[in-house]
Amino acid sequence: MKTLAWSNLSQADRTAALARPAARRSPELIDGVRAIIEEVRTGGWEALCRVAERIDGAAPQCIAVAPVAAEARRSLPAEAVAAMELAARNIRAFHEASRPADTRLETMPGLVVEKLWRPLERVGLYVPGGATPLFSTLLMLALPARAAGVEDIVVVTPPGPNGLAPAIALAAELCGVEQVWTVGGAQAIAALAFGAGDIPACPKICGPGNAWVAEAKAQVSALPGGPAIDMPAGPSELMVIADATASAAMVAADLLSQAEHDSSAQVLLVSTDEGLAAAVEQELNRQLPLLPRRALAEQALQHGHILIATDLQEAAGIANAYAPEHLCLALDDAAALVPLIRNAGAVFAGHAAAETFGDYLAGSSHVLPTDGAARAWSGITTHSFMKAMSVQHVSSQAGKALAASAATLARLEALEAHARAADARAA
Repeated sequence: MKTLAWSNLSQADRTAALARPAARRSPELIDGVRAIIEEVRTGGWEALCRVAERIDGAAPQCIAVAPVAAEARRSLPAEAVAAMELAARNIRAFHEASRPADTRLETMPGLVVEKLWRPLERVGLYVPGGATPLFSTLLMLALPARAAGVEDIVVVTPPGPNGLAPAIALAAELCGVEQVWTVGGAQAIAALAFGAGDIPACPKICGPGNAWVAEAKAQVSALPGGPAIDMPAGPSELMVIADATASAAMVAADLLSQAEHDSSAQVLLVSTDEGLAAAVEQELNRQLPLLPRRALAEQALQHGHILIATDLQEAAGIANAYAPEHLCLALDDAAALVPLIRNAGAVFAGHAAAETFGDYLAGSSHVLPTDGAARAWSGITTHSFMKAMSVQHVSSQAGKALAASAATLARLEALEAHARAADARAA
């Protein structure tokens, strides 16, 4: 990771230092995703099987969760099962408590306006899988959906060496999901968007994935009548703000925890202390060779930088400009900096607040916006699986009181029919 002094950089250099890896959205990737989507859209189930066999190495299968989950409970260590159950309890509790409440207000005598929340009828959930099945993502998606009241949850995940990974099956059981489709990549997103065979079309698709999955979500959501998506959620990214009070070993461990996700992942360190920054770099060099996923982490580190900030206020400005998916505040007084942070998917405040806790069992969802989308998007919440509709109750007295003003405003916009509809309530 190259070290740069932020105050010495030109605007162009600052932009370059905070740029995401170009490979996340190359022309080749965009065209490749477009071709897969079109093939599945026009060819349905047969095309989906053809693409899946070419990319996943197997045709999609619908796997019943119960037998695989039962085997998982027998084969997984007892502490692993207990840890997953703890995670499920925390995630369920947080999202049930954060379900939005309906609003009812009498804005003037006889005029009552309501905002009523309704769950989506069906959602499609993408769970990264394959060599490293992310069972935690299923918990982070399906439990908020259940808390919102969604009844029909369609889960897709890339097939593992033996079909459905036992840990994913156990997570599915804890979420009340009875079956999982083993299909991944852009082809899985296309199947959720348009329907293919027994995989139903879903009005909304949620979940993170690699660059192909993120691009496929963006493309299908942009089509006429295409599904909504939760957010741009692609390869992982982490920024750490650290001062002299931070542990270099701990900061390096946090950076590597995200770097090992994907070669397109990005990690950045912003420090007000050059000595700490140098120590972190030494720790990265010491810890990296010890990782089983060293090759991936090493590639990801090539996209990162160590940025030296003049003070914590400047560090917060750098974070807001980058808008990271994850932001760790490795500071003694992290709470004092939180009010300055506007753009981040999730913030981990203080030395003890490991990003890993958020990944698995703190309670809030780890499905978060990437690629700077945190400037405008939020991570997964119960809101992600609900929609609000307004209801207006108008008494005859209120109708008469409103009519003249409504008609005046309509005529101001040259909409005479609107005005006459208001006038009709004046009598």
